[in-house]
Amino acid sequence: MSTTEFYGKFDQMSTLLHSFAYNLTKNAEDAKDLFQETAFRALTNRDKFRPGTNFKAWLFTIMKNIFINNYRKKVKANTIMDSTDNLYYINSGSVVISNKAESNIMMKELKRMIEDLDDSIKIPFLMHYHGYKYQEIADHLELPLGTVKSRIFFARKELKDVINKRYDSVNELREKARR
Repeated sequence: MSTTEFYGKFDQMSTLLHSFAYNLTKNAEDAKDLFQETAFRALTNRDKFRPGTNFKAWLFTIMKNIFINNYRKKVKANTIMDSTDNLYYINSGSVVISNKAESNIMMKELKRMIEDLDDSIKIPFLMHYHGYKYQEIADHLELPLGTVKSRIFFARKELKDVINKRYDSVNELREKARR
């Protein structure tokens, strides 16, 4: 492929490349930079393009690879490595004191919520929670498999609703206190 043909094909693809660059970056300036870098790489490596293959796919692959490489560089640049010695107690990770009071309180609340469920959905739910498979629960309770699955689903749904109601009101109170 001659240089003139290559430039002509590239010009035909420039609108699509701009669109693809914007789709990847979601930013007009970054899309322009990505397009420029793609154009530069394509033009400097035009001898690597094999005639008879998909030119559009070749260009899009170049652009996608440049985008991925740039993304990885940005992620790596945002990673902060703390190489300082742990000479201060505040940075020391050697002493950890665990306090499970909050999680214990939440578990007690959750158990109360489960106890408040109707027995028809509570029993299959608790059996599933304790590791029984759906079929084992169905056999034990002498219920169809679909009924067991739906009761467990409804138990989860009801618990979710109760939790959301309880903690939405707590969050609303916190927001009002902040104001």
